[in-house]
Amino acid sequence: MASGDERSVDELFAELPEKWQRSLEEVGLGLPELRRIAAGPDGMRRVRTILAEFSEATADPRPTRAGRTGYGGATPVWPWVRLLLVAVVSVLVCLLSSLFIGKAAAFVGLLLGLLVIWVAFKTRDTRGTPVARYVTAAAYLVLVLVGSYFANSWYLQLRGVEQTVTIATPTHQWTHGTRETYCRVRLRDGSVHEVVDNKENCADRVGQTTTAVVDPAGHYQPSLGSKSEIGGVLEGYLCLGAAVVLVLAPMTVVFIGRRKRYDRATGTAI
Repeated sequence: MASGDERSVDELFAELPEKWQRSLEEVGLGLPELRRIAAGPDGMRRVRTILAEFSEATADPRPTRAGRTGYGGATPVWPWVRLLLVAVVSVLVCLLSSLFIGKAAAFVGLLLGLLVIWVAFKTRDTRGTPVARYVTAAAYLVLVLVGSYFANSWYLQLRGVEQTVTIATPTHQWTHGTRETYCRVRLRDGSVHEVVDNKENCADRVGQTTTAVVDPAGHYQPSLGSKSEIGGVLEGYLCLGAAVVLVLAPMTVVFIGRRKRYDRATGTAI
């Protein structure tokens, strides 16, 4: 049987329990990386040091002082991936619900936000995680609040069809002590719909024709005017930026945590 000094990287790695092998791969120290290290100057000694330190840490999982205070150590991947998945799914559910309940979808987003916050605080405390949690929560709130308000505008810009409609008799509602007039239009199929975001006095225009953007599927109310008049472009860019932040914040924490653990294991940490 080969002595410890004569064994190759593959043999040393194969002797480790399968669970330990997976753990090394998760932190970027799998067999390919160990082979690369071994090929460098004094490589085999560095590989043995890495495996020895890893074996000691795995065999003695008692928490250190840093572990008890919540800082130090590696950043587990799954809790942050779970946070990202929950946040993304919650945003999608919120926006999809606007197809049926309109701007009230914001309440769906806020309700699901409680779940997002709970999952966020289930992540392990390492350096930078409090900031990442708050940034993720802020990006989520922007997406559900702004997104639910302008989802109809974005949808009509993408799927809406401009057509000539006839101004119908408007409806009147009392809002905060003020009598508001809401325009309605008659479509080509004869159906009458209240328009979205168009509060104006249409009483003297009943019977006149005008242009409106209509949702062929009937999910959203028509919007008076052409597609270029719908708006929501700046808000769309705002939500796009929030979506990028929502993805990058959790992933950055994981990358930094894994990079620090890798540097400590290979002895290159500053």
